[in-house]
Amino acid sequence: MNATSVTTPPQEILLAEPRGFCAGVDRAIEIVERALEKFGAPIYVRHEIVHNTYVVNDLKAKGAIFIEELSDVPPDATLIFSAHGVSRAVQDEAIARGFQIFDATCPLVTKVHVEVAKLHKEGYEFIMIGHKGHPEVEGTMGQLDSGIHLVEDVADVAKVQPLQTERLAVVTQTTLSVDDAAEIAAAIKLRFPNARQPKQQDICYATQNRQDAVKVMSPQVDVLIVVGSPTSSNSNRLAELARKLGTESYMVDHADELQPVWFEGRQRVGLTAGASAPEILVRQVIDRIKALGAVSVRKMSGIEETIKFPLPKGLKLDASVAGPGSSSTE
Repeated sequence: MNATSVTTPPQEILLAEPRGFCAGVDRAIEIVERALEKFGAPIYVRHEIVHNTYVVNDLKAKGAIFIEELSDVPPDATLIFSAHGVSRAVQDEAIARGFQIFDATCPLVTKVHVEVAKLHKEGYEFIMIGHKGHPEVEGTMGQLDSGIHLVEDVADVAKVQPLQTERLAVVTQTTLSVDDAAEIAAAIKLRFPNARQPKQQDICYATQNRQDAVKVMSPQVDVLIVVGSPTSSNSNRLAELARKLGTESYMVDHADELQPVWFEGRQRVGLTAGASAPEILVRQVIDRIKALGAVSVRKMSGIEETIKFPLPKGLKLDASVAGPGSSSTE
């Protein structure tokens, strides 16, 4: 008998709650779509608006052009900064070039930028917990010319050499592993007892909520699938977290990447999505797992996220377009 003929297919898909788009991602995508609607294509976006291949390709098809260098943007064009935020140098260059600018930086990232600027004026140096090369980290560190030190792990904390330790503050990338960031923060506190911790946790509510859901889900499933693009920090952290909890986990950009062997002998499949992954991709993954034999889908109970961030001025739709009963997000 062929071994595959006796393989037990998955029976149930357990859906994480919450999952997928957060308020910052919703806002960033809406900014690009409204700019296209109001000003017409092309609209230029510095860096991927959010780290998701499907979203970026969809916006490209609508007329968005994604660039890394402002020299690639023609004069008088409309330019949008991505949700990850940009450095002061990029902001200053964009203004100097005369672009019409809309800032899609997530307000929770902007909060960190504001705190850095405020404390810098008070003479503080900073230790930033984050991943080198990530655009959010580059944007936050780029708020200052100097005096901000990046640490990626506990070992890095011992290498930090601030000019002084009396005024030292800690900030973090918003999409980190909550547990890893806490471990690094503890190492910072041990070495620099007087270091000022963030007033509120810099790691965003959506990252925290999705990680908490994975912690609840992992013991209940045989394998966990995370929908998210390889460049998405918060999506990668979800897959890593599940593995740390002892649950086999895979991250996929789309349903075609699913491998049947992942589900052989697994009765219950967990499914979640990073904060930049649209629900349409989750539905396609569900359909694919059902095709492999799953017969039911059950949604976990979890936090309902109701946060909505306002759009920048200048992107409000006309009342005639918005329709009756609509309310402005400005």
